[in-house]
Amino acid sequence: MAQDTQVIIVMLAYMVLMVGWGLYQGRKVKTDEDYAIAGRTLPGWAAALSERAAGESSWALLGLPGAAYATGLMEIWTAVGCVAGIITAWAALAWRLRDEAEKYRITSFTEYIAKRHGESAQMIRSVASAVIVFFFFFYVGAQFIGGGKTLYALMHIKPELGMLLTAVVIIPYTIYGGFRSVVYTDVIQAIIMIFTLVVGPLVGIIYIAKHPELFAQSIPQALEKAGSTYQSFTGAASGFGMGVVIIGGLSWFFGYLGGQPQLSMRFMAIRDSKNAKRARNIGIAWTLLAYVGALSIGWIGIALFGPTGLADREYVMPAVMLKLFPPALAAVLIIGAIAAMLSTADSLLILSASELSENIIKPLSKGKGKNMDPKKALAQSRIVTSLLAVIALIVAFVSFKMNFKLIFTIVGYVWAGIGGTFSVVILLTLFWKKFHGKAVIITIITGMLFTIIWGITGMEAVMTSRFLTFLVAGVTAILSTYLIPKTQSEPKI
Repeated sequence: MAQDTQVIIVMLAYMVLMVGWGLYQGRKVKTDEDYAIAGRTLPGWAAALSERAAGESSWALLGLPGAAYATGLMEIWTAVGCVAGIITAWAALAWRLRDEAEKYRITSFTEYIAKRHGESAQMIRSVASAVIVFFFFFYVGAQFIGGGKTLYALMHIKPELGMLLTAVVIIPYTIYGGFRSVVYTDVIQAIIMIFTLVVGPLVGIIYIAKHPELFAQSIPQALEKAGSTYQSFTGAASGFGMGVVIIGGLSWFFGYLGGQPQLSMRFMAIRDSKNAKRARNIGIAWTLLAYVGALSIGWIGIALFGPTGLADREYVMPAVMLKLFPPALAAVLIIGAIAAMLSTADSLLILSASELSENIIKPLSKGKGKNMDPKKALAQSRIVTSLLAVIALIVAFVSFKMNFKLIFTIVGYVWAGIGGTFSVVILLTLFWKKFHGKAVIITIITGMLFTIIWGITGMEAVMTSRFLTFLVAGVTAILSTYLIPKTQSEPKI
């Protein structure tokens, strides 16, 4: 009972801290631009830590360790794909997107694409924003599900109640402070996450080294029971199957190439070029440490519990921490998973709200949004954020009840539909002058429809849509650019 009390106290203290810190940062929000993009004045360290926290979500603390626990060495390909994508984004795209955001004075991800392709600006705003909001409902839902799982592991409360508590923490400060509150709460969460991903594996290795019976008995028995798949980099697959496994893992690379709006917005919000360089270094270093740690936690779980020791593979991180540390300290480390979920859920909520408010609702309202009173515009943004939070929570409950519970799976679909599609759009917008507005619209619609159809027909088991959506969207973009004429030149800024 005393142990449970310690865990509860630590969790409640953290939640109160996050709400309070987020609300404090929200006091500085005075305009819609502050609410949507923090006035484009983020210091590099804040942008980097926030981007990493938002990018990893419950994926790095629950999804990836769970996949490593379930598949063994095969999950290395996923880590390689993600790390390569993140490094490429920070090294080649972050500073370009920052400069473009300043040049075009944008307040949302879609607004940048629309201003670069002015001949189809309003249609791009509507279509792109609708697609982003649609997919992000499921992404936010995945974070709520992750919160439910983590709180169940910690306090044995029902996952449904855990999802509700997760929502209760993030909604107040996200509604009040918008992007600014989200960024600065993400900074704290990124620090907690990396602490968990470094300290947890180190202690786990020491624990196993001090218990040689795990080497003599548990580990060999676990591997023998699981077969040869755990010890193979390809899950014991060969030929075409081996290629599918490798491509499936590496395909996470494509989603990071500017195609995740919640990450690209961090790039765009950086104060200046000097801060962009500082952010790049911090972002890359954080990533390397985090992915080594996430894989290690999953593999340590195999040694501690065996391949069938956990009913749900995505409980492996909380289970490992509770095994290795005293309850109160384990709670502090498991907060890393809560931090990951909160940092992504709040980022997705504010991004979705900004997209919906700035690119769909305001242009349709009287005065086309631009002439709206600043206080009224800020209030509208907060109302939209509130509604989206409620809808996302409902989506999470429905998904959970339908047993669509795997965070890894949900995030994978979003990475294809959003990441694969918008990476093509951003890359071609930045590097190919012939790419035009009509081609943008066709590419977005094609990428979304392909991902949905590929998923519901069960073809995901044959080849991952994360790679194919990027390929299909890329071919569509090139063909539509050449086959459909551009209607007019780009407008002056």
